[in-house]
Amino acid sequence: MRVFVTGASGWIGSALVPELIGAGHQVVGLARSDASAAALTKAGADTVSGTLDDLDVLRETAAASDGVIHLAFKHDIAFSGGFQDAADADRSAVEAFGESLAGSGRPLVIASGLVGLAPGRVSTEADGRTPDEVSAHLPGGPRTRMGTAHATLALADRNVRSSVVRLPPTVHGEGDGGFMAALIAIARDKGVAGHIGDGTQRWPAAHRDDVARLFRLALEGAPAGSVLHASAEDGVPLRSVAEVIGRHLDVPVRSVPVEEGAEHFTWLSGFIGLDSPASSARTRELLGWHPAGPGLIEDLDKGHYFRSGGE
Repeated sequence: MRVFVTGASGWIGSALVPELIGAGHQVVGLARSDASAAALTKAGADTVSGTLDDLDVLRETAAASDGVIHLAFKHDIAFSGGFQDAADADRSAVEAFGESLAGSGRPLVIASGLVGLAPGRVSTEADGRTPDEVSAHLPGGPRTRMGTAHATLALADRNVRSSVVRLPPTVHGEGDGGFMAALIAIARDKGVAGHIGDGTQRWPAAHRDDVARLFRLALEGAPAGSVLHASAEDGVPLRSVAEVIGRHLDVPVRSVPVEEGAEHFTWLSGFIGLDSPASSARTRELLGWHPAGPGLIEDLDKGHYFRSGGE
């Protein structure tokens, strides 16, 4: 296929592009800078210049492609307090793709999230399938992003082979600048590795290479309206994460009371207290996905997350 990929030079995209090319596909990556375009060209992809705000570019490139994988998200503003704005841009992009692909039977695969899907129990691909199931406890931005996933699934009724890959809060690996990097930065700043309460809250996790493989499998074979879980590990206790961080930074591990969570964890406070384990059993059976990368604790213990700031 000729595959249009947004976020192609990003954290997951830079692993997905070689995954797709290695499987015989041609990639067209959305490049918002000269540096991104150069990286994609070096990886063997074609490029189109633009951002998520260039909706005409998104529509035209999707219309000229055999399938779309939408990974781009405005993480730069989402991780600095602008999650709602990032989620709104994401919704507009998906609506543009839907306009171009409607009636074609071509695949549209988007990234969504697993945090807060079914707090306190292990969620499955059957959870959160309708707008009525959107968790009221989620902040506005994450609620909007979950609604975008519902809109994507609804495109199956318009003859789009749509699927949603729900990502764990940490897609880890060397070079990761997401939630794990943020927790480490907070621990450095505060001088303690914190967790909320007793730290038994669980987060699913997966290595970047395994997630990239799942996106390819979804593009190639996921039935219309599929929900897929990219969780290689159902749930890693956040106290275990804090303990690894404390050991590598040589700072104490401390419980942070719930009422102090917003001050300690700043923008992460809306996520860090959620117990959100997730199973991927149905995804593995449907697509033959077999995660092979290291687990989160093993990956953290390799030390690469801590090198930039010095241990």
